[in-house]
Amino acid sequence: MHGIDIPLIGAWPAWRAAARRLAAGGVPPEAISWRFNCAGGTLFEQPAIQPELRPAASALGEPMESALLPPDPERSPNATALSVPRAFLELAEAAIAHSDPQRFALLYQALLRLQDEKNVLKDRSDPLIARLAGMAKAVRRDSHKMKAFVRFREMDADQEGRRRFAAWFEPSHYSLERTAPFFLRRFGDMDWAIATPGLIAHGRDGDLAFEPFEGRPTFNADPTEDLWKTYFSSIFNPARLKVKAMTAEMPKKYWRNLPEAELIPDLIRHAEERSRHMVESGVTLPQPATERIKAQQARRNKDAFMTAVSSSEPRLQPRPQSLDAARRQVDACQRCDLHRCATQAVFGEGPANARLMLVGEQPGDREDLAGKPFVGPAGQLMDEIGAEAGLDRSACYVTNAVKHFKFEPRGKRRLHKRPDSAEIQACRWWLDFELEEIRPELVVALGATAAEALTGDGKAILKRRGSIETRSDGLKVLITIHPSSILRIPDRQAAEMQREALRNDLTLALQAVA
Repeated sequence: MHGIDIPLIGAWPAWRAAARRLAAGGVPPEAISWRFNCAGGTLFEQPAIQPELRPAASALGEPMESALLPPDPERSPNATALSVPRAFLELAEAAIAHSDPQRFALLYQALLRLQDEKNVLKDRSDPLIARLAGMAKAVRRDSHKMKAFVRFREMDADQEGRRRFAAWFEPSHYSLERTAPFFLRRFGDMDWAIATPGLIAHGRDGDLAFEPFEGRPTFNADPTEDLWKTYFSSIFNPARLKVKAMTAEMPKKYWRNLPEAELIPDLIRHAEERSRHMVESGVTLPQPATERIKAQQARRNKDAFMTAVSSSEPRLQPRPQSLDAARRQVDACQRCDLHRCATQAVFGEGPANARLMLVGEQPGDREDLAGKPFVGPAGQLMDEIGAEAGLDRSACYVTNAVKHFKFEPRGKRRLHKRPDSAEIQACRWWLDFELEEIRPELVVALGATAAEALTGDGKAILKRRGSIETRSDGLKVLITIHPSSILRIPDRQAAEMQREALRNDLTLALQAVA
């Protein structure tokens, strides 16, 4: 009985060196006892053949058909040279990392059969080949999971001050040695370590090393994990959730080592509710009646447009005589290109003597269809928060900085797209007209676009919110956020905080005009 010791580190070259000598010497499979990562033997075993540790044939640049070296004639006069196809080397290199204790013996059996049956690898119905192929596939999948689910944490710097990172991973097979070169290529400019039960890989200065490892490492607290979990929760799409598909690609056995995994149960639990909310607040394609509405508006305003447009400036219009005249005239506006795709222009509404004016960004999908401002999800939320603050919308004048809906088609939906500075400036002509007609005591700028249209600066809204700024013409503008931004916040607690802040801003606006 031949006892062959296969080490934990370098198992593939060790098995390959031993197998080619045994096969060349004519040793049958039943006369070999393969031992993995252990010492000692039995009374019936001959001294173990010490494997010749060499890289794989592909690394040596040897021809694949002669990758297994010819036998030593002094040891076995009747031995013959061995040859194997490239496919066997690829199969064996992967299968050797499987956790099945019979893998060494099975590969040796396949090696011997290849000497008489050259095409046996092509017969996937053969029980031996099918089993080895399944083992190789499982190892490759295990390697893929390691690449996907390893999470590094920063460790204390070494004596030289170099930053170090470490990770703990629990593979199903002995796949660390064959997968570690991927991380060396990916993170060649940093020092890292990946620990697994029994083996640890070190990457330093572009060099890779392995050593036995027992136990589980302890990690420092990593502040970047909170940022990663925030990002993970923000990109989680409840409408596309398929739990079975997710757990198939990210089995629960890996969850305990993933910082974002603690969020998954709660995300799954509230997925249906969040998905329903997305549908209710989402945009839709125009209804079939949209084109009819646009045609009617075009016919109704054609004559007015032809007389109102200046011959020297065909895209401009004379100043309307009243708010009602402006509502009729705005549909003929061609100051920018947004009129080409929108259903209709949406002018402001409210009493002409309103003391408080609310200015939003632009009409949304529902406003574009209805022809009225703030009737969609954001407008409904504003009404709720305004009512809590004591705001009577019927006593306010409500409008937008831009009068046409700017969107980007996406499948069956029209997704909101923020107006650019040129479009804001072009539409400011209408907003200035509304300000001149209403003459409010205070204007509330809801969001960056409204702030830019009213003050010329749409930046740093969160820092400026709650403050009242005075323009050069004496107009007072209170800066706050747009209610639609609250609808986009996935975290309930954070959304409630922003809702309360908007309510406080509206309360301040009411106090300013009291």
